[in-house]
Formats: sequence, C-alpha cells, structure tokens
Amino acid sequence: MPIITFIEPDGRRRECDAADGETILDVGQRFGIDLEGSCEGCMACSTCHVIVGEDWFSKLEVASEEEDDMLDMAYDLTKTSRLGCQVVLNDGLDGIVVSLPSAHHNLMD
Repeated sequence: MPIITFIEPDGRRRECDAADGETILDVGQRFGIDLEGSCEGCMACSTCHVIVGEDWFSKLEVASEEEDDMLDMAYDLTKTSRLGCQVVLNDGLDGIVVSLPSAHHNLMD
C-alpha cells in the first residue's frame, strides 16, 4: 500500500494511505485534500494540478499530449507539474511527495 505526502500551500504536510491503482486525485479527495477535480478525472480541466517532488517526477509515466495541453492552463505551473487524475499510484511510488499550488483555475464554471 503506497503512502503519499501532500504538502498544502501553507506548508502543512499530510500523509495518506493509497491503494494500488488509485490516482493522486482519488486519494486527495478521499482524505479531504483541496484537489477539486471538477471534471471528475476525465482530463477536461486542471483543477487537480499537483507539483510532484523532483526526486519522484522521473519515476512517473510520461504525461500524454492531452495532459500537457491541460497543464498549460494550470496555475503555478512548474517543470514537475502533473494532473493528479493522471498519476496512478503503485508500490513503486510509495513515499511520493506532491505539493499543491497556491490556487487553481476552474474553467468549467
């Protein structure tokens, strides 16, 4: 069972248990983390944008072109930004650390 650490914009760290096959968005929402996911994980928004720790980023599957396009609309975009709905957790990602941006753009409202 992988563990994920979310770093909130105020610096608070929250460790959460994940099941293999869950996405970062799934885990965040289950634990009340501020990941909106207004498109419900169908990659039509950027409200589940997270910033993956640099030492973890290279361990992820490469983002699809569609994800890269959606990330262009994300607030606080960095070179290690990903959509939480697209990162599927597994034992190889046990201990992953992701930071939440200071705000989200919701273009679906």
